[in-house]
Order: sequence, then structure tokens, then C-alpha cells
Amino acid sequence: MLDIRWIRENPKALAEALMKRQWSSEEAASTVENLLALDEARRAHLGELQAKQERRNAASREIGNAMRNKDMELAERLKEEVNQIKDFLAGGEQVERENDQRLEDALAVIPNIPLDDVPVGKDEHDNVEVRKVGRVPQRHNWTREHYQLGEALGQMDFERAAKLSGSRFTVLKGQLARLERALGQFMLDLHTSEHGYTEVQVPLLVRDEVLFGTNQLPKFEDDLFFVQHGEGRLGLIPTAEVSLTNLVREEILKHDDLPLRYTALTPCFRAEAGSAGRDTRGMLRQHQFYKVELVSITDQENSLAEHERMTQCAEEVLKRLELPFRTVALCTGDMGFGARKTYDIEVWLPGQNTYREISSCSVCGEFQARRMEARYRPKDPETGQAKGTAYVHTLNGSGVAVGRALIAVMENYQNEDGSISIPQALRPYMGGIEKIGI
Repeated sequence: MLDIRWIRENPKALAEALMKRQWSSEEAASTVENLLALDEARRAHLGELQAKQERRNAASREIGNAMRNKDMELAERLKEEVNQIKDFLAGGEQVERENDQRLEDALAVIPNIPLDDVPVGKDEHDNVEVRKVGRVPQRHNWTREHYQLGEALGQMDFERAAKLSGSRFTVLKGQLARLERALGQFMLDLHTSEHGYTEVQVPLLVRDEVLFGTNQLPKFEDDLFFVQHGEGRLGLIPTAEVSLTNLVREEILKHDDLPLRYTALTPCFRAEAGSAGRDTRGMLRQHQFYKVELVSITDQENSLAEHERMTQCAEEVLKRLELPFRTVALCTGDMGFGARKTYDIEVWLPGQNTYREISSCSVCGEFQARRMEARYRPKDPETGQAKGTAYVHTLNGSGVAVGRALIAVMENYQNEDGSISIPQALRPYMGGIEKIGI
């Protein structure tokens, strides 16, 4: 969530940022105008409340003076005035809450401000390639997509999954199921033993305020699954980012404890409400999938360096698996709602003869921290003493999507006879098996 004080002082900058995110100039201008109007109404009412409170306090003192001077008529008039002010304040506090809520609701649907070095563009066609790693293999006439390989092996079953749950679910069996498990374990071991992340087991069901904290609510409610819980509901996490980032909600952290680096391997659940007709074959776009998530909580000075570091940690997974990939900087029109800057890592899929996203690493600044009320105590550079509080900066990234890594391994390590070789890095997790064969 953005700071209304910054918006008040920089309305033109907000309008320009929204237009970079492909808002029309009219929509951007009217949105900024509405925010300023809500803020002005809220501040005017607060000013009136403060004036009334000051008058109540003054009138109360005047009542005492009148009583001491035995001016009972004046005392009664002042008492009546105080009672009227109390009635106003009682109703005024409700109006204050309503004004605060209206402003918060309006701010909650405003996206984050892109950093200056984010490429300006409309969609994925305007993303900018940062680097390319690995050699794209030659595509043979026998090259197949992952679902063709999996079904031929008898270890990937979409029909039975549909009987259980409908479309966009998969049943994995045998060595493919083990290979998916091996990938998740390999990633966790890499990030915890070499990259300094702490493994965390987190709840998969969370409250609305937790989903709000990482900006899934209110804007992306249609992409979430919910279950009834008592008289309310809990949401299934679309990514472990939700639970991991909210570990610091409503806390004030010590500067010396930063950065915090967390990782988790969890199922993720997404309704994919806006993806009708996309990737309907295979397991590229599922309602349920596994992902290793990376989350960092940093101070304000080091968040951009942490973003580069996190991206390199995710890239290292693909390097160890010897999978060709490229890293792209997302343009303003393709970047996520809460991000200030995002790198997508795209792995090469021979079956599709193209690169596909397997990780997205974003720096969010204080955008999520404001929604979570997560702060730290910065140190004074001269004295080394804690001085006031500031919002933490949050980062999140896939390290990486396990299902898509399975697809990439299957397609890049497929053989002409339909078998799949096991990457060297995964063989210890596969009991020494070198190949999945028919």
C-alpha cells in the first residue's frame, strides 16, 4: 500500500507511475483526484474533531471557574455545551472510522510504483532480456512435450485426475512422482545449506488480513480458493510468500536481525480465473502445484542488492540441473501488482520450442510492510543506536516452481526411446537411478 502523505506531495508522480502501468491518463488522473479528495475530507473531519475536543476541555475548565464564582447560570450553559460536544464526538468518531476505511479501500487497489530502471512497456513482448545461460539443444523430430512423455510412461494421468477433481489437476505415479519429490528436496537443500535461507513449515490456510498483507486481497479474490471456517473463512495460499512474509506482520524487528531469509516447499492453490483456454494441455497451469518459495525481509538500504542475490539463488537451481534459461526484466505493463521491479527466469522447453517462466523474483519495497504493519528500528549511522521505526522492505521469489522444473527436466533430458535421463544433481535423491524408462 502506498503512503498517502507521499501521494499528497507527489500527485503528478503517482499519475505518471499509473500510466507507466498502462492505465489511461483519464483513469490515472481521476484516481489521484479521488484519493486526494478522500484524504482532504478525512483530514478536515479530524481537524474539526480536534477543535471540538479542545473546546470541550476549555469548557470543562470554565465550568469549574463558574462553579467557584457561584455563577450557576453560566455553569449550566457550559455543561449543556459540553454535552452537545460529547454527542458530536461520539458520532464523529464513527465518521472518522468510515473516512479511514474509505481511504484505505481506495489505496488498497493502487499498484506499487515501478523503480526508475524498470523498462516501460505494455506486455510481455516489451520485457528486456538480461542474460541467457546454457545452450538450447537441437529439436529432433522425436522431441515430445512433457504430457506426451508422461502418458507414454504410464506415470502421468490426467483422466483419473479429472475424475477426482476436474480439469487442471494431475496424478503422478512411480518414478515421475519420485522425481517431483526429489526436485523439491534438492531445491530446499540448496537454499538452506548454501544460500542461507531458513526452512519453514507454514500454514496453508490463512486469514483474510494475511492475504491482504501480501496484496492478494482485495484485487485478486477471484484467483483464490476459500473454505468455510466457523462463521468466517480461510483462504488456501496461492504461494508460500503469503505465509512467509506475514511471519513479521505487526512486529517491530531489530535492525541487527535483518535480513531475514525464509524458504518453504508447499502446495499452492490457484483458481486461475483469468486463464481460460491457456495451457490446457499438460501440467503447466494447474489449480494445485508445488513450489519452493524464497522470501527476504530487509532494511531499506539493502533491498535492491537482496533482489539481485535472490534472483541468482533461483538461477542456481537451473544451473545445477543444467537446464538452459534466460532472465528477463519485466516491463511496467507485465509486472505484478505489488512489485517495484521483477525478474522472470524462463526455462527452455524443447517440447514447446520456447522459453517459459519458472521463477519470478520481485522487490516490493515497503508496499507490503505498510499493509502488514511490519517495521524495524533503524540504527543511527553515527551513534549506532536505534532511532525511531521504519517499514521493512519485502522480497519474494520462486526458487523454483517444482512442477515446471519437472516439465523442464522431462523435456530437456528426454531420449529418442521415450525414456528420461536423470540430471546428475538429482541422482542422490533418486536412489542412484540414472534413467526413467518405459
